[in-house]
Amino acid sequence: MDDDLRERVEREAEKHALLNAVKYESDADVGAVMGPLMGENPDFRPHGDEIPGVVGGVVARVNDLSTEEKRDRLADLAPAELAEIEAEDEEDEHDLPDLPHVDDYDEVRMRAAPNPNGPWHIGHARMPAVIGTYKERYDGSFVVRFDDTDPETKRPDLAAYDAILADIDYLGFEPDEVIVASDRLETYYEHARELIDAGGAYTCSCSGETFSDLKNSGEACPHREKDAETVREEFEAMVDGAYDSGEMVLRVRTDIEHKNPALRDWVAFRMIDTPHPREEASEYRCWPMLDFQSGVDDHLTGVTHIIRGIDLQDSAKRQRFVYDYFDWEYPEVIHWGHVQVDAYDVKLSTSTLKEKIDAGELDGWDDPRAPTLKSLRRRGIRGEAVVDALIGLGTSTSNVDLSMSSIYAANRELVDDDAERYFLVRDGERFDVEGGPDAGHPPLHPDHEERGERTIPAADGVLLEPDDVPAPGERVWLKGYACVRREASGDAEAAGDGTGADGGSLVATDDGIEVVRDGDVDVVHWVPAADNVDVRMRTPDGDVGGVAEPDFGATSVDDVIQFERIGFARVDDHGAAESVTYWTHP
Repeated sequence: MDDDLRERVEREAEKHALLNAVKYESDADVGAVMGPLMGENPDFRPHGDEIPGVVGGVVARVNDLSTEEKRDRLADLAPAELAEIEAEDEEDEHDLPDLPHVDDYDEVRMRAAPNPNGPWHIGHARMPAVIGTYKERYDGSFVVRFDDTDPETKRPDLAAYDAILADIDYLGFEPDEVIVASDRLETYYEHARELIDAGGAYTCSCSGETFSDLKNSGEACPHREKDAETVREEFEAMVDGAYDSGEMVLRVRTDIEHKNPALRDWVAFRMIDTPHPREEASEYRCWPMLDFQSGVDDHLTGVTHIIRGIDLQDSAKRQRFVYDYFDWEYPEVIHWGHVQVDAYDVKLSTSTLKEKIDAGELDGWDDPRAPTLKSLRRRGIRGEAVVDALIGLGTSTSNVDLSMSSIYAANRELVDDDAERYFLVRDGERFDVEGGPDAGHPPLHPDHEERGERTIPAADGVLLEPDDVPAPGERVWLKGYACVRREASGDAEAAGDGTGADGGSLVATDDGIEVVRDGDVDVVHWVPAADNVDVRMRTPDGDVGGVAEPDFGATSVDDVIQFERIGFARVDDHGAAESVTYWTHP
């Protein structure tokens, strides 16, 4: 390779090393540089045996630069490529698309409108996660409105109001305003009266079956042409509770021949005999349907953008009839598909979860087998990780799959640095240890030597997991202790049954750590046979029993720790008989 060629190689290598380092915000990698370098410069290929050495020196010099110096140098060498990277960075800044027509509004104002019939499952978290993120992006407002105007078929749970607000707090957001629809009946009545006066509503005493037949055939209800005075009188009788359930409704006058039968003269108010569970609303019998109540509230609370399921497209179409009568401007609407969550055998349904809890199939809303936010919180999964995973789904109109592994990955980044390490052995098989030290001393955290070490006694024997037991004559490395070889006493193939049965002896060898580095010996975790802590770990697949090293007993409730080679777990309780943990994730 002559000097001119070497200079070209160094110049091109520097450019690609800078591109690699700036794009991925890390040190450049020789392997990542070689591919594009050789691809763009085929005349370099005859010198392929010399070029890696040149590239290695260039990469080392680039990696010595600060982040700012790398960008400045790349701006000199390849300004167009730097601009392309920066454009990609700007596009990647947001996982969510921009809201439509935000410049038309003084303030972006969005709402989550939960039905308070129980605590939230994971699917419910998508709405506050997205709304909260948009609020932060646009410096807008986040309204929580409890749509609780159905005291019968979607009967509210009194505990759910606070539970849902706690779930929103867990996700890391604080509503700017909280509204309870059942406090606002008089407001809905006033707007119903205005709608009647505008000729937009009429009272109807047809049976549901009769009206359905008329609607589907495009025929007008015989009550449609009542005079306004009669409609007002009958509506006031509804408000006064003069009718039984199903006896009278108030309908919005739309287009009885509309191509979509679902939009034809839909019900705005109906009678319900079942008292509302909230004392403040228990006397009301005339209740608005969701499309009327929600439409009125969206306008009165200044909502600018609505996100709702793709299956609720008819709601916007119904509400536009009311908005047209009142000459209101309808909010921007974004429809999205439903979320499917893997890793659970339980349906994402509040009513289904409640049935299983009532039947004793689940211990409660925070059972680790339940796909609820309460369960994730008790398992030690942070709300921020849930939000990150849900935001990554975007706002597609297609149904989307949420993999729990994406939540686990996000949470692992949040907890790993703080999580101290401990050993837990399940179904342990007992061995005496000969010739080694009295105790092992693995670090509390492999990346933080300053936190110190644990002390794990070995003098009175150790327990190993069945899959980690070496065959007679084979070696394993007891992590934090030493390399040992199994020498069986009695039946060398004796299997552990969880009772501490003697599987023979482990004899310490004089092997150094190089046997692990060379791949000759597996590293296994272990606990003392006598001085240990009984642990019950609750998991989505059921409870798991085991024993932990003694230092685990000094952890605090709510600590998230890592049982090495098993996974992260949240400490839930230290009882006299056992400690309880909740499995977090691998």
